[in-house]
Amino acid sequence: MAKPIKIFAGRSNPALAEKIAAYLDMPLCNAKAENFSDGEISVNYFESIRGSDMFIIQSTNPPADSLMELLIMIDAARRSSAARITAVIPYYGYARQDRKDKPRVAITAKLVANLLTEAGANRILTMDLHAAQIQGFFDIPFDHLYSSVVLIEYVRHKEFRDNLVVASPDVGGVKLARKFAEELGTDLVIVDKRRPKANVAEVMNIIGDVSGKNVLLVDDMIDTAGTLVNAAKAIREAGGLKIYAAATHPILSGPAIERINASILEKVIVTDSVVTGHEYSPKIETVTVSNLFGEAIKRIYEDDSVSCLFDSKNITQKITNNH
Repeated sequence: MAKPIKIFAGRSNPALAEKIAAYLDMPLCNAKAENFSDGEISVNYFESIRGSDMFIIQSTNPPADSLMELLIMIDAARRSSAARITAVIPYYGYARQDRKDKPRVAITAKLVANLLTEAGANRILTMDLHAAQIQGFFDIPFDHLYSSVVLIEYVRHKEFRDNLVVASPDVGGVKLARKFAEELGTDLVIVDKRRPKANVAEVMNIIGDVSGKNVLLVDDMIDTAGTLVNAAKAIREAGGLKIYAAATHPILSGPAIERINASILEKVIVTDSVVTGHEYSPKIETVTVSNLFGEAIKRIYEDDSVSCLFDSKNITQKITNNH
């Protein structure tokens, strides 16, 4: 007899969790996370999860309570005899510290991997890690989705698609930008920058030709938006026409919204992997990744292949239409 599927959600992104459940044509199961007066988190499952194939949806963006809540939910599920626990993490926080690049620093991406595994997660499902090699920090099955499947299809039908060049705002994002360029049939441009200190980006030069072209800047995340805005400015100075951006994770911390609103960017297209204040910017448009995660959950439950979700030509039609 097949194990019953159970979908639960933490408090970090309930709207996305509801959409994922709707794609699967099933309700979110009954659980409650709440805080004691001192801020500590308590989790209760109000239905039996014994022997179930359990999926817990929770992004781990700041505050750190989001990560702690996920760990507590996993621990409670393990102690309640769930057969398999999959942590569905649309945004994997603490991923930017993925190596020891200077003395006496932590590797937080590995620390989080250890915490999730030790808490009792049997499988991880996430999207657009800041560094893909983080998958190797886990000794449990790990499924890594790509929002480009959804974002490329969105861009494909926009008016600025004509006369377009795809640009990476830094050398580290070239692989992601190349994927967009190949799928959209455009040239690729790289913005070479030097970062003098954390959250401060200084644009140096542009590798490639943007003169007389519409430009789509592609990145995995937008934090303070300094890199994005500076890259857009440099592209305009190099002769770029209308400049757009697409990013998976809209962290949008600090002055990000103000910078985007004041910038020359026409539109910034992001996913709903995290809940932020981007509704305060008329320049930001959101594309849901709920169908992508819903299809991945369905395939994991049915022990089917998830790799077909990496190819937009095979799966785009399915996940971008109503289920």
